[in-house]
Amino acid sequence: MRRAFADRAFIGLQHLLPQHLLSRLVRVVTRSRIGLLRTALIGAFRRHYPVDLAEAVHADPSAYHSFNEFFTRRLRPGARPADPDPCAALCPVDGVVSQAGTLDGDQLVQAKGIRYAAGSLLGGGAAEAAPFMGGSFATLYLAPHNYHRIHMPLAGTLVRARFVPGNLYSVNAATAAGVPGLFTRNERIACVFDTAAGPMAVVLVGALFVGSMSLSWCGEVTSRDRAPRDLPAQDPLIALERGAELGCFNMGSTVVLMFAPGGPRLVDGLLPGRAVRVGERIATLP
Repeated sequence: MRRAFADRAFIGLQHLLPQHLLSRLVRVVTRSRIGLLRTALIGAFRRHYPVDLAEAVHADPSAYHSFNEFFTRRLRPGARPADPDPCAALCPVDGVVSQAGTLDGDQLVQAKGIRYAAGSLLGGGAAEAAPFMGGSFATLYLAPHNYHRIHMPLAGTLVRARFVPGNLYSVNAATAAGVPGLFTRNERIACVFDTAAGPMAVVLVGALFVGSMSLSWCGEVTSRDRAPRDLPAQDPLIALERGAELGCFNMGSTVVLMFAPGGPRLVDGLLPGRAVRVGERIATLP
């Protein structure tokens, strides 16, 4: 009962918060290079979250010039070996499975009793959803302590990258269960790729305090206005190898992965609450 009340209060508070203003303030603070502030932020974060710096390129916290550099830290080579089977589609992030399964037409499961449309997620409508109707999807939540870079499940050529402005609600389990259409209401970048196994979508969903996301080919992407806009995709042609870095979150958030019907099949046991890591098999090519 207390937990349910706390969850409802947290969701209610988010409706009232100036989400974008808070995210802009967090952006300024987390990029500060003031030594005492940087040290205090990193120290406090490490006391609250189980960060494993032994797997990072820089294991010494003092090597990071800002909290954001620490938060978006790169891993040392070999820390996330890719499944060697060429038929394996790789997990794009470290995190936890929020939901996974098959699209019911164009509908994805957000939480028990809550669904949302693939076309809305992609920043469009029926035409954008059509290639994925009846295909597989996995929603992957990144906790604050996770590695926050996103990698390619399969080799692919970028067809479209669309920035969709929106709200910045938290994307934790409580909010996902209490805010209908959460992933279609939040700010996001929807990337669609052509792969040897058919179309693949990788959607980076922003969240509270996530005022910016970055893509490997065009850098940081932030709100300019309230209208969706397409990002550079064809000049020059953008092709990324399996396992290559696609982008990163500048704070924690969620990735929604979608495959076309007849494309990769999700591995057995990919259930809500399962921990996953970059490079492990998340699906198998037919």
